Amino acid sequence: MSIRINRVYTRTGDDGQTGLVGGTRVAKNDLRIHSYGEVDELNSVIGVVRALLAEAPCAGSEAGARIDEVLGFIQQELFDLGSELATPAKSEYQGMIRIGDANVARLEAWIDELIPDLPELKSFVLPGGGSAAAMLHVARTVCRRAERTTTTLVQRGEAAAEPVRYLNRLSDLLFVQSRWIALATGHGEVLWQHGLEPPPPGRRFASRRASDPEKD
Repeated sequence: MSIRINRVYTRTGDDGQTGLVGGTRVAKNDLRIHSYGEVDELNSVIGVVRALLAEAPCAGSEAGARIDEVLGFIQQELFDLGSELATPAKSEYQGMIRIGDANVARLEAWIDELIPDLPELKSFVLPGGGSAAAMLHVARTVCRRAERTTTTLVQRGEAAAEPVRYLNRLSDLLFVQSRWIALATGHGEVLWQHGLEPPPPGRRFASRRASDPEKD
């Protein structure tokens, strides 16, 4: 496929409409736009994760490089998924890339690679564990949102069911990767604690303000 992009702005969307694959014009807040827009957002967050991973302590390790390699492939795959979601049934074309069983199975295989390195979970995991791990949690939640929106698109008969399965499994992979990175970087996982007592009130910051007017 030959792709040539010569202009950044076209002014064609100034009226609140945008074009789908095949040329159909719809409102920019159409459900289909929300669906592939959230997939695009997820792709962007994964890009931030990869940038953070490049600076993480595990960046030079074989396993760290493997996770970056996997995330790089997923970025390509998410672009294909966005293209699929941007294509109405009447505009489907020969050679169109579709997400299917093989894509889902590959995600499951990547999850299975990491599971043996992780301790058994005895509580819920909270976002944290260092910058890369925390951003993987952001990616996971954006993925869940994309899954919810795409589910509605499927229920309306406007998309195939496979993208929902893919997003569901991808959120699982991002969760497992966040756990692995939190441990590999030495930050450790942040676990939910039932009935945790709040920190006691302190006076140090109030007294500091009182003794240093410039801080105000």
